[in-house]
Amino acid sequence: MAGSPQDASPHVLITGGAGYIGSLLTGVLLNAGWRVTVADDLLFGGQSLLGYWHHPRFHFAKADICDAGQLVAENGAIRVGELPARPVDAVIHLAAIVGFPACQMVGPQVAWRYNYEGTRRVYAVAEAAGARRFVFASTYSNYGLSPDGAPVTEESPLNPQSLYAETKIAAEQFLLHETAGGQAAPVLFRFATLFGVSPRMRFDLIINQFVLEALARRRLVIYQRGYARSFVHVRDVADAVLLALQAPAETVGRQIFNVGSDDGNYTKDEIVALVQRHVEGTRVEYKDLTFGGDMRDIRVSFAKIARVLGFHPRLSVEDGIREVRDVLANGVIKDALDSQYRNAQFIVQ
Repeated sequence: MAGSPQDASPHVLITGGAGYIGSLLTGVLLNAGWRVTVADDLLFGGQSLLGYWHHPRFHFAKADICDAGQLVAENGAIRVGELPARPVDAVIHLAAIVGFPACQMVGPQVAWRYNYEGTRRVYAVAEAAGARRFVFASTYSNYGLSPDGAPVTEESPLNPQSLYAETKIAAEQFLLHETAGGQAAPVLFRFATLFGVSPRMRFDLIINQFVLEALARRRLVIYQRGYARSFVHVRDVADAVLLALQAPAETVGRQIFNVGSDDGNYTKDEIVALVQRHVEGTRVEYKDLTFGGDMRDIRVSFAKIARVLGFHPRLSVEDGIREVRDVLANGVIKDALDSQYRNAQFIVQ
């Protein structure tokens, strides 16, 4: 599992690398020639990383990003957990308490500690160690509601509807306004709602959840039926991160990018219709729901990431519905209704 110290391949540290995005991204970066170190607290286990375990350019450390002794800058390198200190070219910061329900469950103090203070810590370590790029996983939840119905852009006002969005906005503000003069150029990615198959599968995401419910119960209960959301496949997100690592710092440094495509804007009703098309016999029941949580109702513009990075997602919502359906129908994932696939605790994307 230890690569050669003389390996000239660029080296990236992924915090939260055993999670939904990170476990897939690890393989994408290894295939692209990077050395990859994953730091993860393994709340949900590390089975998602087993396929990389003997790769010569893969390293793993069990570490909590908020523990000062487990992520340390030493002499122009980063020491993670029990691993020796190694120089790092880039840091991809995925570790967080993800989503409205998880943040509500752990409470404001813990949510702010991980999502805001944790981001400050990880960036400080990256900067002190001489990293040149810092990719931050944020969310389009920051926009909240779109009052006029027009697609939101990176310059649109932020209107957070949840504790989760509030913590992410604060972390963004730190990276944009308190890191001037630093060499670790921060790149802020506001991801659309993710979907699709990953080594660390999640079924609390709308599309994945709808397909699971349709197969398991042949019934969907839908709230906020007319609300619009934007969606992007987890594999396309991994490709976007790779583009951010390859782009010149002057092109992406201290820039915000919505990550997705205009083709990924759907209402919930449209998503339901697609699920019914690919999972026969699914009945739908609509219910009213009003609560003080994440009440997003927006369409998003992705023109900037297409123009600046040349990013164009390859996988459609229907592609994702079919692949999740086939994985479940063939029994590839056992006990998919189990809580281990729900984002109910501290997880890393």
